[in-house]
Amino acid sequence: MLEQIRSPEDLQAMSVSQLKALCGELRDFLLDSVSQTGGHLASNLGAVELTVAIHHVFDTARDRLVFDVGHQCYIHKLLTGRMDRFHTLRQLGGISGFPKPEESVHDAFIAGHASNSVSVALGMAHARTLSGADYSVIALIGDGALTGGLSYEGLNDAGASNEPLIVILNDNGMSINPNVGGVSTHLAYIRTRASYYRFKKSYRNFLSHVPGGKRVYRFNHRIKTALKKLLFPCTMFEDMGFTYLGPVDGHNVEQLCHTLRWARELRGPVLVHVKTRKGKGYAPAEATPDRFHGVGPFDRSTGAVAPAKRDFSAVFGETMEKLADREPRLCAITAAMAEGTGLEAFSHYHKARFFDVGIAEGHAVSMAGGMAKQGLIPVFAVYSSFLQRGYDMLFHDVALQRLHVVLAVDRAGLVGPDGATHHGVADVAYLSQIPGMTVLAPASFQELSEMLEEAVLSVEGPVAVRYPRGGQGQYTDGWNHRAALRLREGADVTLVSYGVLINETLAAAERLAAAGIHAEVLKLNQIAPLPAAEVAESVRRTGRLVVVEDCLAAGSVGQRLAAALEGAGVPARVRLLNTGDRFVPHGSVAQLRRMLDIDAQGIFETVCEVCHGQDKT
Repeated sequence: MLEQIRSPEDLQAMSVSQLKALCGELRDFLLDSVSQTGGHLASNLGAVELTVAIHHVFDTARDRLVFDVGHQCYIHKLLTGRMDRFHTLRQLGGISGFPKPEESVHDAFIAGHASNSVSVALGMAHARTLSGADYSVIALIGDGALTGGLSYEGLNDAGASNEPLIVILNDNGMSINPNVGGVSTHLAYIRTRASYYRFKKSYRNFLSHVPGGKRVYRFNHRIKTALKKLLFPCTMFEDMGFTYLGPVDGHNVEQLCHTLRWARELRGPVLVHVKTRKGKGYAPAEATPDRFHGVGPFDRSTGAVAPAKRDFSAVFGETMEKLADREPRLCAITAAMAEGTGLEAFSHYHKARFFDVGIAEGHAVSMAGGMAKQGLIPVFAVYSSFLQRGYDMLFHDVALQRLHVVLAVDRAGLVGPDGATHHGVADVAYLSQIPGMTVLAPASFQELSEMLEEAVLSVEGPVAVRYPRGGQGQYTDGWNHRAALRLREGADVTLVSYGVLINETLAAAERLAAAGIHAEVLKLNQIAPLPAAEVAESVRRTGRLVVVEDCLAAGSVGQRLAAALEGAGVPARVRLLNTGDRFVPHGSVAQLRRMLDIDAQGIFETVCEVCHGQDKT
């Protein structure tokens, strides 16, 4: 069946039995492919039937399907002409692991962060209505994304809009409303039967052609709604203005197709509550869906994955446990990322001081401000790209009162296969511009432990410790509690870097020495406040400055250093190496560094250009 699919149009003529067979083949293909490339597995296994049903009922080349987060879009990609490229998933030049409109007309909107789908979909619905067009708009949101406040802003507005809009709630873990006994289950079954839909449609059409029929329909509908609310708890979605359908078995293709058709015909705000099982069809993923949420290559037959190497996140978690033993005021906060940020063990050993707020980074920052105001020491562990969602709260609820909130900024810099939505390339700029903020940048596991201890116990006001995904590279020396360190002396050029990129910078300095260029290497341990005086002292001697970092050009350390040199009257030939003013695609970190000239070879070539045939200014 799968080999016959070239576009979603091929699904629309299939029978239910064919659709069921197709679902089995899709799971088989997905397991084979992701076991070799790695990627988001459990969420996609759980959404197979739902995605097939969506493409059976809707035409996503015209209808707009908006994913929330988007890590469950693999089946969608397989059904929309990308099966032959699926082996390139999350690789440089290959297809993205998230929806990407430039890849396909079927990808309606970029999705890499959570809770925005309803807002985006409502905007598309408004555009459709104002332009007089005719197409469906569907938002596919998971129960996890409903922990984010933005989802409720969208739902609140969408329910009151009267716009034809379908919100599909893929519920694979959190119960929205408890089922009340067998009667509730039976009514849910009746509501999702095709015969029920046909009766309601015929009844409504009949009354619409009878004089006064519309008034009769509205009167009967009000009575039915009042009786339902009297006998059974209504959902919050109905209170918001949605017609609620469900819960629907998310692994029953026939039932899903009937429900989605009825949702489309209702021509108003509709919420379809779908119950699915994460990891469906693959026992290891069903047993431990968290482990198979984002996974590297694995053995399909056993489910065995390569043992995880010690990384910065693990070191952060270990250090937090030790600090919590010493400091009773220390608390840890995470936004649904306890395992990803290394706080899993902390959540067990210091349960009362561990707070998982769900996908709600803004709330986490404000809550941390309240904790700090009342004397606690909150540490918010968060991925760099997700902290962007808490910028206003960081400015208003933390920095303005100089509250001692510690930000453990994980996944800083380039993160690799997850691509543009997840690269942590903006925090250098937005953290450094906040008055009173201290930003530390460890380059090794030892430095992370020491800097975190410093941030928790010694630094006043807001402080961030930013560190990358993965391991530490070759540099393992400590920071000696200094804002900047001279690691190598030289008279021809000053090289400045921080974090793990110091490894590439030192490697480049070795190559330069062999080529007769002697570089002075400065490692910044603190990038806010910026130790500009130490850099200026070096540049006065060398006359040339090259700054290496994996962040956006605007607001980078290099730009700030260049401005500081100009302000201090230090003439210099300056070259800045960073990610520029573009969004960096997905690929391995090594490939991306090479592409951006921030690996050892790129630094070497840049310095040669800066120094070749040039006298010191």
